[in-house]
Amino acid sequence: MNNSQPFLTDVNTLREQARKSIEKGAITPAYQADVQQTIDILQTVLATEIVCVLRYTMNAIAASGISSDSVREEFQEHAAEEQEHMKKAAERINQLGGTPNFNPEGLAMRSASQYSEAGSLVEMIKENLVAERIACDHYRELIRFFGEKDPTTRVMMEGILANEEEHANDMLDLLACHEEQPPVQKKASAQ
Repeated sequence: MNNSQPFLTDVNTLREQARKSIEKGAITPAYQADVQQTIDILQTVLATEIVCVLRYTMNAIAASGISSDSVREEFQEHAAEEQEHMKKAAERINQLGGTPNFNPEGLAMRSASQYSEAGSLVEMIKENLVAERIACDHYRELIRFFGEKDPTTRVMMEGILANEEEHANDMLDLLACHEEQPPVQKKASAQ
């Protein structure tokens, strides 16, 4: 099979292109996304993750009651994982030539999820489940948006999404346990 257009750029052309615009770092002519738009989107991801860190941390401290120890531990574990997501988003913004926005002013407005101070343990679990569901939907949209235009950001978001889905499942399990309801019935797989 003879293609009229080669699949790979020849090495000499790659070398020549790499020497041009070296101040752009990883952003080469093959990068297909709008860099500023990607940075702006990732700033919302960063803000969302910061809000999640704050909410889970507050919940881990404020959770009380006879059966709260395991829930506090789960909240603390999620706070640490959300902090890792925050760092990944900030590092990607930096790689793209942006400055991660950690400024607390306007943080809630930049975030997809909300910061809420729920009263009871069950209310905390519900609010965290809602926040995880928001993150899951938002991140799925971003994964589709980045597609092949920015595979590095897409893959990063896919990893974060997998963890957010796990968090949502954890919150659903905690909710079932603490509301003393049977867990949600899972559909049997097709055979």
